[in-house]
Amino acid sequence: MTITRIDPGPRMSEAVIHNDTIYLAGQIGDPASDAAGQTREALAEIDALLARCGSDKSRILSATVWLADMGDFAAMNTAWDAWVDQANPPARATGEARLFEPGYKVEIIVVAARS
Repeated sequence: MTITRIDPGPRMSEAVIHNDTIYLAGQIGDPASDAAGQTREALAEIDALLARCGSDKSRILSATVWLADMGDFAAMNTAWDAWVDQANPPARATGEARLFEPGYKVEIIVVAARS
């Protein structure tokens, strides 16, 4: 069983592949952006990481979305709905949590299958 770590650092890797499952670290956007913008930026990072790992958004198994304020739920969903593969939506959970620093509004974590 091979484990491949993508962009490993002293604390974490951006992604870890075990067998045909890809685990991404939480992805965030620019804290200067609003919630919809941060969501779009995080989703673009997810697209790029999945491509590096041999996958794409149609292969996402689950997603966890953390919002600093549930008041941003609709804005996040607007960006999410424009991005998600409507034919292959993942299981998803959304919760509220204090994020890395004030200004960060959205963090998204996904698990996907390799193509």
